[in-house]
Amino acid sequence: MSRFRRTALIATTALCAGLLVPLASGGGASAATIPLAPANGTYDVTITRTAHGIPHVVAKDWESLGFGHGFATGETSICSLVDTVLTGRGQRSRYLGADGRYDDRVSVKASNLQSDTYFSDLHNRKVVENLLADPQRGPGPEARALVRGYAAGANQYLKSVGGPNGIKDPACKGAAYATNASELDLWYGVYAANLLASGGVFFGAIADADPPSLGDLGLPKLKDLGIELPGGIDIPDLPDLPIPDLSAILPFSSKPAAVPSSDALKARLGKDPDSPFGSNATALGGDVTDNGRGMLLGNPHFPWDGRYRFEQVQLTIPGAYDVAGASLLGSPVINIGFNKNVAWSHTVSTAYRFTPYEYRTLPGFPMLYLTDHGVKELEKRPVEVTVKGQDGTLSTVTKTLYRTEDGYVMDNPATLMGWTPISVFALRDANAEQLRTIDSFLNMSKASTVKGLLAAQDAAGGIPWVNTIAADRDGNALYADHSVVPNVPDALVNNCITPIGILTKQLAGLPVLDGTRARSECAWKTDADASRPGIFGPKNLPATIRRDWVANANDSYWLPNPKQRLEGYAGIIGSERSERTLRTRMVYRYVLDAIAQGRITQPMLRGFEHENRVFGAELARENGDLDKVCTLAGGGQACAVLKAWDGHSNTTSVGAHIFEEFIKRAPDPWAVPFNADDPMNTPRDLKTDYQTVRAMKEAIAFLLGKGIALDAPLGTLQVADKVGAEIPLGGGTAAAGNANVLQNSGIFSTSRALYRVNYGSSHIQAVSFTPTGVNASTILTYGQSLDVNSPWSSDQTRMFSNKQWVAFPFTATQIAAQKISTKRLQVKR
Repeated sequence: MSRFRRTALIATTALCAGLLVPLASGGGASAATIPLAPANGTYDVTITRTAHGIPHVVAKDWESLGFGHGFATGETSICSLVDTVLTGRGQRSRYLGADGRYDDRVSVKASNLQSDTYFSDLHNRKVVENLLADPQRGPGPEARALVRGYAAGANQYLKSVGGPNGIKDPACKGAAYATNASELDLWYGVYAANLLASGGVFFGAIADADPPSLGDLGLPKLKDLGIELPGGIDIPDLPDLPIPDLSAILPFSSKPAAVPSSDALKARLGKDPDSPFGSNATALGGDVTDNGRGMLLGNPHFPWDGRYRFEQVQLTIPGAYDVAGASLLGSPVINIGFNKNVAWSHTVSTAYRFTPYEYRTLPGFPMLYLTDHGVKELEKRPVEVTVKGQDGTLSTVTKTLYRTEDGYVMDNPATLMGWTPISVFALRDANAEQLRTIDSFLNMSKASTVKGLLAAQDAAGGIPWVNTIAADRDGNALYADHSVVPNVPDALVNNCITPIGILTKQLAGLPVLDGTRARSECAWKTDADASRPGIFGPKNLPATIRRDWVANANDSYWLPNPKQRLEGYAGIIGSERSERTLRTRMVYRYVLDAIAQGRITQPMLRGFEHENRVFGAELARENGDLDKVCTLAGGGQACAVLKAWDGHSNTTSVGAHIFEEFIKRAPDPWAVPFNADDPMNTPRDLKTDYQTVRAMKEAIAFLLGKGIALDAPLGTLQVADKVGAEIPLGGGTAAAGNANVLQNSGIFSTSRALYRVNYGSSHIQAVSFTPTGVNASTILTYGQSLDVNSPWSSDQTRMFSNKQWVAFPFTATQIAAQKISTKRLQVKR
């Protein structure tokens, strides 16, 4: 108890210190020049909305700026905010029932009870509270002020409409859970987003982990190993017993008889090659642009609804801070955007954020695991979850979670990591050990060069799961994967990998490490230049700054530009000398083909987004191979349609759907394999073998069986399903080689629509720098508002359909020209 009190005192002292000590910024205005909160105790903020409902928030201090942002988000997206709070509180089962599903549309697909079990235990352990009290792993004062104000602003919006019954959005109007959010609620939401590519993948496996039933596996008994458990002995005292070295006696799990494919295992680990979750980003340097300055095209592929929607916003503190772009709902900072000197976007990185540790268990005692400092007992953590029954009554369900010294136990046979009588697996998660994300994005937005932007990232060390691609006014282009990555160099892997880990590494690039030595030679390392222990520092993470161009489309860091190889980095960050996807090659081809015509202008850069070339089709048509395959398949009319097809995925393109259905059924279609010495041109040449011909036959049969016309324009088949309208959309899947990725979720309620889009291209920005300012063309594909009855819920979707752009107003003059409303809020804190 005394140790706990000392820890609490230290944590409280650190929290107070964190509120008083300014956070070092990445360039631009410093904390010393901008007040954290209003001096007179009253929030004072102006929200000007321009065309399409874009809010421009102006205040004089950080907390008021957050207040205005939170209020503006409440006006357009209150239902997403309250759902995020509900999830972070672990109360979904209380209001929505235990069997309901929580699907964040990215990585978490769990029951409400599973989600609540996980988050409730985070609260029981005070995980976020402890991080907030940690001066090294927790946020700085500016980030705290923004979050505090954001929560207060969202609450003020709820108050202004009279509470839940005044909400206009039917998705949560009158909902009992639409209550005020605390500052802590918002931090739990930020923490949950950090776990998107790590712990979030395993919510169900953690919540439902159970000790295995015991059987006689032919393992030695405890007494055979010289271990006696005296009556009344307390398990935590086991390390003091004279226990022999069991590491050479007790086995790890061995390779199972049935092994998943590489793609299947990657999907189960949150790295689904066919998932639309990802992004494209291209940064041009001054050597290839028409004005010698940098340009950026960013297109994150994110969900069109749910937790990870973007909103457009500009945040300004006059004379000191000015940034615009897109924020994920619930984030008080700009996540993807620009200021007058630098623009940046993100793509999902290939790095893993976690390592599983495998611990050998004592025969007959699945709760006891072996370490090199003794035998330990799994921590057993009962969690009580309030559950709403079908009749509306509330009851309590008790679930039990288990932990080792290093993380939560997971029972996940689908990833080859099931809890067996031989061993148990636990997850150490680097993003579960930090709450510096808001600081990272905030400091990036102050930078004036790409070099300063990268330094800002590194100082905070909180970019959770993305690469950064950026361009600046000086004509520099940056690619970097300086995200949060466990410090697990290849030498450590070679020394510590288990038999199952060898298999998971071969199939998916993820090693499983020896938990026996997790606190000694198999512990994560610490770099001298890292912002905190356990993660790689900047010198061991890939990055490059170039004067021509860089790009990324979710492949590894290896090839940021066809002329440059980044090599020699740890395997946990990504693969080297590995095949690039068709989407990556399409993104590169846009740039290379444009450079071949001369210097690139911003209209040319914008054109990359909507040209809708299908790179897979360009490859397949070489040597007439696509026509040959169709003829061999007896395709008839389909062959004529494919031959006449323009090779694009525009709304007017006829034949794109035939190729889409064909390529998804042809998993290995290329005759010339990948060559690491020629990554831009391999693989290539469509096979004309039996498997490829069969894929074409099946594609045609599928379309005809669904009554889909083979000569139908894509825009009649691929739509955004908005209230009262189906908006035709161009674009297509990454698998076919589209850069403008749209997720097709299958046949739905209309007879003519084949693909219903609810995922993919989201907040797109094409940014260039002028002699006096910044020129930004943007589009938020699904609209600014979540409320289906709002005019801002589909206006930009129609523009996206027509390949139009929003001229984002950034200066005071531009904002005044597009102004549709102005609101000044003066509210006592």
